[in-house]
Amino acid sequence: MDWKGFEVLKACVEERLEEFSQIPDPRKGELEGLAADIRSGVNENGSVHLIFICTHNSRRSHMSQLWAQFAAGFYGSGKVHCYSGGTEATAFNSSAVGAMVEAGFQIDTETPGSNPVYRVRFPGSGKDERVFSKQYTDPPNPSGGFIAVMTCSDADKACPVVRGASSRHPITYDDPKVYDGNPDEHEGYVGRNRQIAREMLFLFSRV
Repeated sequence: MDWKGFEVLKACVEERLEEFSQIPDPRKGELEGLAADIRSGVNENGSVHLIFICTHNSRRSHMSQLWAQFAAGFYGSGKVHCYSGGTEATAFNSSAVGAMVEAGFQIDTETPGSNPVYRVRFPGSGKDERVFSKQYTDPPNPSGGFIAVMTCSDADKACPVVRGASSRHPITYDDPKVYDGNPDEHEGYVGRNRQIAREMLFLFSRV
């Protein structure tokens, strides 16, 4: 992988790879179950689509999508395509964007506004990722045959059946929104981003 221009991301990834032991065994079991589903989908269909779903598609689902897409490339899983969506659309939260930038992703605003469109670059993808908040049924997300990864418990409960999904996996995270406006907001978002990075790297190490 060519890390030129992404030295900060390289250092972040190396740190997360040393933290797999911090993932509790029950959580590893959940991630390995998802990994098995991804392997099966690639073997049967040649490629797999993942949609990471949370309520507002503003924080956890975006961070999970981007780390998963990076991890897929990092481990050579080029047949895995990652998306995100919500049960409603809002905006990719600025503190979540900031945590991704601090981790070493290159993110530029393509279209400003109440729901900005961002261009995200990282090594191994071969193209920019175009991200913005949307419902999980909205384009460019696939309409069927995808694996639904539920990143928040509210969306998991609100969507007992995810329309178009071939399977679903609850890989939920506590919402960093609880840190908004608090003195520890920055560390709260950075910490959640590190957890997601650690677990998405572990996931694709098992694919």
